[in-house]
Amino acid sequence: MTIRVNLDRVLLERRMSLTELAERVGITLANLSILKTGKARAVRFSTLSALCRELDCQPADILVYEPEQDEGKMAAE
Repeated sequence: MTIRVNLDRVLLERRMSLTELAERVGITLANLSILKTGKARAVRFSTLSALCRELDCQPADILVYEPEQDEGKMAAE
């Protein structure tokens, strides 16, 4: 299972910097960078909610599920 993070795209569309978003949401720039690069292992619902509130978007605008090729093959067997 692969979860892709589209935070860069949403920030670009909103013309907002990562620093501005971090300040608005109240999380560190370092933690937001970890999320943005897809290296986060978990995201709290409260953080996701704050991101969606400040970016005026839905969770699916930020996070996208992409099945791995082998996963579809296993389900068919």
